[in-house]
Amino acid sequence: MREYSAPAGKPVTDDENLADVVWANAERFSDVVSFRRQVEGTWLDVTAKDFADQVTAVAKGLIAAGVGHGDRVALMSKTRYEWTLIDFAIWAAGAVTVPIYETSSAEQVHWILSDSAAKAVLVETELHRDEVDQVRGRLDGLDHVWRIEGDSPAVDELTALGAEVSDEDLLARRRGVRADEPATIVYTSGTTGRPKGVVLTHRNLLAEIRADIEAFPELMEQGNSLLCFLPLAHILARAIAVTALSARVTLGHTPDVKNLVPDLGTFRPTFVVAVPRVFEKVYNTAKQKAHGDGKGKIFDAAEATAVAYSEAQDRGGAGIGLRAKHLLFDKLVYGKLRAALGGRCVAAVSGGAPLGARLAHFFRGIGVPVFEGYGLTETSAAANVNTTAAFRVGTVGRPVAGTSVRIAEDGEILLKGDVVFGAYHNNEAATAESLTDGWFHTGDLGRLDDDGYLRITGRKKEIIVTAGGKNVAPSGLEDTIKAAPLISQAMVVGDQRPFIAALVTVDEEYFPSWKNQHGKPAQATVADLVQDPELLAEIQAAVDEANKQVSHAEAIKKFTVLANDFTEAGGEITPSLKLKRNVVTKNYANDIEALYRK
Repeated sequence: MREYSAPAGKPVTDDENLADVVWANAERFSDVVSFRRQVEGTWLDVTAKDFADQVTAVAKGLIAAGVGHGDRVALMSKTRYEWTLIDFAIWAAGAVTVPIYETSSAEQVHWILSDSAAKAVLVETELHRDEVDQVRGRLDGLDHVWRIEGDSPAVDELTALGAEVSDEDLLARRRGVRADEPATIVYTSGTTGRPKGVVLTHRNLLAEIRADIEAFPELMEQGNSLLCFLPLAHILARAIAVTALSARVTLGHTPDVKNLVPDLGTFRPTFVVAVPRVFEKVYNTAKQKAHGDGKGKIFDAAEATAVAYSEAQDRGGAGIGLRAKHLLFDKLVYGKLRAALGGRCVAAVSGGAPLGARLAHFFRGIGVPVFEGYGLTETSAAANVNTTAAFRVGTVGRPVAGTSVRIAEDGEILLKGDVVFGAYHNNEAATAESLTDGWFHTGDLGRLDDDGYLRITGRKKEIIVTAGGKNVAPSGLEDTIKAAPLISQAMVVGDQRPFIAALVTVDEEYFPSWKNQHGKPAQATVADLVQDPELLAEIQAAVDEANKQVSHAEAIKKFTVLANDFTEAGGEITPSLKLKRNVVTKNYANDIEALYRK
């Protein structure tokens, strides 16, 4: 058994809570721009004092509506300024925020509202309200449904409602919240079964905030800026958002990733936080455009140079020749890639899935290091992360301040510290199964370097055992395959089968460019080309690359290309893009069987 602990950071006192920072900023840094809010295409400044006034007004409205200390208030919306405003208002009123993904079905909404016993819910659109109305008759105690958009916006309605609530009443409510009380119940996406409600306390999230600020002092400082575009229902985006406010980093929100590039250009963030798929898209789009414009050879040479330059940083630095090539490509290629991120972006943070060593080296080589981290909802986001001072490509970094990581005898990653949750809501059995003496059993498998860097090797419950008794961790194979621009998703199969195989889907955004490059009919669909030799050859190359990582017995022997991608609407992936293997296995049972027919 191997273990590594990070020194404790600044402790969280018993009387602290997450809402305190709103008034601390307003009193000491009233003119600091806490947010830039997009209104009709223009970014408008919101100062610390402005934000405190708005949080005060909405919190008073919640109190006037009968929301009491410890009551649960659900929030269902895309990423937008009001999400963060309402979140802090709920905390200021002494209540508990229950996030709901805006893509959730009516039945998922019903489960979360009923299990959490929410007293109120704020929804973004009329469609969301309709979903709540579909299930409201089966809910006890849901007193209010407010809508963020529309003729009577929730913020305005709550502001008017709370006009008679005094500042003293709000202060008493806010100061009555202690560090060890629940701040939020976050329902995990659930790759199997119903989502579990993870209870995170104010202490959990305050510990995460302080650990993040300590890990990234050069990013989390006043005057820097962050554009938030991941769903705020996901703990990674939310933790970084509250950290930004605490560090007085200017925060912006954009709800539609289709507008991400223009929004990056106008907001010009200092850094971004994303999942690996976003970085893959940035890379693939740039490569696709270069090849389409006849500059493919230049891009490919620049890519190889960036990777080599990054790799050299781990061996004492680049030589004169490599530095000269890097300088040349910085002017020709890298500067344009940085411009696509807004021109001021100096780093990025990635979580949710492995990034892949080549992509990590590529982005570090172009001057935008991507700090890969690891954590779960149950750890308030990051439990481990790479930093400027401690960066090792291929790992998810060392534990954050005050956190310990242990590798159990069977290879499972165990975590302990103030960022680790204490219970699942209404689920004692799951809590007992996941927590032992304060150690959280993550279900992930990993290796720990002697100096504390953690490497993720697979998912315990996803281990495939072939008919020959070989144990295979599918995630590493899948992540390598998905790094190819043509491929969207990959799922490895082979449990109790004679060999390992895979289901592969095509990236619909990259597909038109690929057809053009290979002379295929523009109107051809993926279904038309699933047996196309050139398409199969490109996917085979990605599979061959993945197979280099494993033994012959673990290698993918066959694959099939599916006509359709896995979707959240089809129940095949979660909102955070994790595969629901049981659903995919059921939906594509015939395709899997066909792989094993002689």
